[in-house]
Amino acid sequence: MTAQQSSTAPVGSGEDQFPAGAQVFVRDEVWLVRNSVRTEHDGAKVDVVGVSDFVRDQEAVFFTGLDTVELIDPRRTKLVQDESSNFRRSRLFLEAVLRKTALPQSERRLALADSFLLDSLPYQRRPAELALSGRNLRPRLLIADVVGLGKTLEIGLTLAELIRRGRGERILVVTPQHVLEQFQHELWTRFAIPLVRLDSVGIERIQREIPAGRNPFTYFRRVIVSIDTLKNTDQYKHHLERINWDAVVIDESHNLINRGSLRNQLAQILAPRTDALILASATPHNGDAKSFAELIGLLDPAAIRDPEHYRAEDIEHLFIRRTKVSPEVREQMKGQWADRGPSQSVRCAAAPAEEKIFKELTTVWLPGKNGTSVSDVPLFPYTLLKSFLSSHAALKATVTARVKTLEKKNEPTATGAELAALRTLQELVAPLTEADSAKFAALVEQLKAIGIGPKSDARVVVFSERVQTLEWLRTVLPAALGFRGRASEESTRVMHGGLSDEQQMQCVEDFGLADAPVRILLTGDVASEGVNLHRQCHQLVHYDVPWSLIRIEQRNGRIDRYGQAHQPQFRALILTSEVEGAKDDTVVAERLLEREDQAHRALGTAEAVAGLYRAEAEEKSLIQDLLRGRTVDESLDARRAEAEADAAMDDFLADFFGSVGDAEPGAVDGDQEDAQESGAAVSAPGGAGAGNAAVPRLFTSTAEFLDEALSEVFPDATTSLDLHRDTESGLLSFRPPTDLVHRLKALPLDYVREQRLRERLLVTFNRRLAEHSLKRARESSTSSWPEISLLTDLHPVVEWLTDKVLVRLGRQEALIITADVPEPTYLVQGVYSNALGRPTVVKWMGVTRGGTVEDDMVGLLRRSGVGPTMANPMRHSEPATALEAGIPDALAAAERFLDRHRDAWDEPLRKPIDDYKARLGDWEQPTLAGERTKKSLASLADSLLTTGRPLLRVLAVLVPDPEAPARPPSTA
Repeated sequence: MTAQQSSTAPVGSGEDQFPAGAQVFVRDEVWLVRNSVRTEHDGAKVDVVGVSDFVRDQEAVFFTGLDTVELIDPRRTKLVQDESSNFRRSRLFLEAVLRKTALPQSERRLALADSFLLDSLPYQRRPAELALSGRNLRPRLLIADVVGLGKTLEIGLTLAELIRRGRGERILVVTPQHVLEQFQHELWTRFAIPLVRLDSVGIERIQREIPAGRNPFTYFRRVIVSIDTLKNTDQYKHHLERINWDAVVIDESHNLINRGSLRNQLAQILAPRTDALILASATPHNGDAKSFAELIGLLDPAAIRDPEHYRAEDIEHLFIRRTKVSPEVREQMKGQWADRGPSQSVRCAAAPAEEKIFKELTTVWLPGKNGTSVSDVPLFPYTLLKSFLSSHAALKATVTARVKTLEKKNEPTATGAELAALRTLQELVAPLTEADSAKFAALVEQLKAIGIGPKSDARVVVFSERVQTLEWLRTVLPAALGFRGRASEESTRVMHGGLSDEQQMQCVEDFGLADAPVRILLTGDVASEGVNLHRQCHQLVHYDVPWSLIRIEQRNGRIDRYGQAHQPQFRALILTSEVEGAKDDTVVAERLLEREDQAHRALGTAEAVAGLYRAEAEEKSLIQDLLRGRTVDESLDARRAEAEADAAMDDFLADFFGSVGDAEPGAVDGDQEDAQESGAAVSAPGGAGAGNAAVPRLFTSTAEFLDEALSEVFPDATTSLDLHRDTESGLLSFRPPTDLVHRLKALPLDYVREQRLRERLLVTFNRRLAEHSLKRARESSTSSWPEISLLTDLHPVVEWLTDKVLVRLGRQEALIITADVPEPTYLVQGVYSNALGRPTVVKWMGVTRGGTVEDDMVGLLRRSGVGPTMANPMRHSEPATALEAGIPDALAAAERFLDRHRDAWDEPLRKPIDDYKARLGDWEQPTLAGERTKKSLASLADSLLTTGRPLLRVLAVLVPDPEAPARPPSTA
């Protein structure tokens, strides 16, 4: 506490400790603490909500370095009789305190995993278990599961557990622009974690609403923003440098590792300014050990001593990776994820006009046995070839762009022959239409076979690398399939990187709504990363095939992913030629499709086949090998052999990529028997992670707590809230009061507006009803947001009611409960914290007048008969003043008890911190910046240890019924 607070400092208080649920006195008003964290310069930052009449339900933030924040002195606690029926007021208050108190740092197990709207899949819990395991100094992790396993759900579970521990108040999620709404949608509908979307439109709106110069990222506590928006470090750097986050999530994080890039600069700004850091990528490795070490360095700068030579065990606590064929995934997903179908090659014999172009490319452009080409740019002939294999429209665009480039050079001797050859191509391609396209004819035939048409609900996603191909298909494909008039326009959406973030998100949303008229999504590879296209679709066509195994796998993963109810079907249009030596689609594309399919079925991923780990690198390498005369198989095998020949990479790749999915499911921790698959250590010391956290509860469920809280806080809820209950379905419908409406500002704006939440809320604890509402929303063309939300412990309605219960008790008051106890027993909360203000140990104690301490408050209450069926006799054995006189002695006894056991409780925390500091001591840094980082990490490690005296708080006192038979005092 600050000097100003010394007059009110309670016995056993830690410095600047303000636990959630406690009441404080600031600026002559009483406030309820919602969260408190240490800051570097201004003491503790205390988030509060008003309790006293003048500020009731108002939210505020105070800093102890700027304001006098007085924590109520527990010695001066005033005891008041609970006159409620069945002591409901006391039971609700105690439950609310239990709920508001952050889980201590020592609690490694998951507390909330079973309460969300998702399937109970242990493999999806393991990233959260690893993040909390204690093997990390902080919750920092790279989730590298392959495409389709549910990384968004794994992130949601991890964030939920951080929030329950008081470590998720300020969250920043950074994703590609086209998955912003999808990510936001999943975290709210599945976990009740609201993220405000700050896309280009959102930031502009916020900047209009807030004062000039105000940091837009402080306006909301939890936000999601596209990396394309945020990477503009010149515009946002000064804002980002002034804010610290509890948790930062960066999706598709493989884009961060190019040193000097804007994305890399963004990561370097965010990583040191957050406690928890979660990176996610299905393709995290680019084949270069040093680049991958840089990515891991964002999580822990000291994890890798030599960025060019390191082993799997150096980083196994920071990295988790599974595939669909990993044993634990395969076993848990039986019957829940349809196996993918084969990749079907649909051969299309080139039309006569196309054969002429094949002949021109083969004889003039592509180097034959003599190794000559009309172009002096070695790779450009293959650019022409790939354009042509996509469509005549793409070839036209490529030729036109190259002509303009050469004409600007104005070097006739150097460019004359190539210009002449280009003009020949222009003449050959100019008259071509869809009637001259063998691929187009085959596409129409295949789509009709699938069932795409005006009278069918079937859907398909068609991929092409070329924007010109996509735009051309949009103009000719609907009519060829029988769509007419308005239906022709509504049936097809085009998505590519040239669209704005709003347009891209709208394409994805429309395609995922069951009753939307969209039947065909024409998309470029902008949709090959992170986008869910499987909700209403299990058919995919490669109009052209990327020359990369990784890109093929990413495309297929849009419909082959967790939640797919039908067998995914893949088709690829393979253009063939009779021209001798022509490099048609059978030369490259068809062979790549076969190799990807083989790798996926054998290993669960095609990522390691070529040993290059990047789509762009795979394609460039393949073209270079084609120039050398190698086949596709020779190229892939040669590159893989070269990668394995690198001794530094051999160990790494064998452990993390080549053998993914080979081991049995389980954990590597010595306290658990099964060995886990490579690179996925998850267990905490002492077997943590092998079960749910032991969270104390007085009520059997959140539903029971909310039901009684509503009755206590709003006894006339039918009138005051216009509350309606459907007892059969479990649906609650009510009009939110003003203070709850104010909290709804943190919810997605579209959701609040579309569902008119300011007027009426529909909530439920019935998971089946919530799931049905979510499914129905996906079948609606009006909104993808469900009208009914699942009430989890994190839901704003539950948090609001919990706060309402807490503020009903007056300043410095605790309740007297007549119970089956032999002598007055004080219920005391004891919290040890670290230097950052986070709880390391939380104890719920019962302290008798004789000084006996029991650290199982919930068990004590149950044995004492405190429950929903207990009667309130409206009497107790002693006057309140006599009971109050015993409070100082009870607090002193509680502190002595905590002090005796502190070292034992600290041991599980101290060991991993000592181990980290030992590794840090061996980390030699040749630069001044490196030494500063080392000192900073050492200081951080020290700050995580318990410090100071415990904070104590009297919650209630149990007293015997004077008319009940006497019981002997406890001697335990």
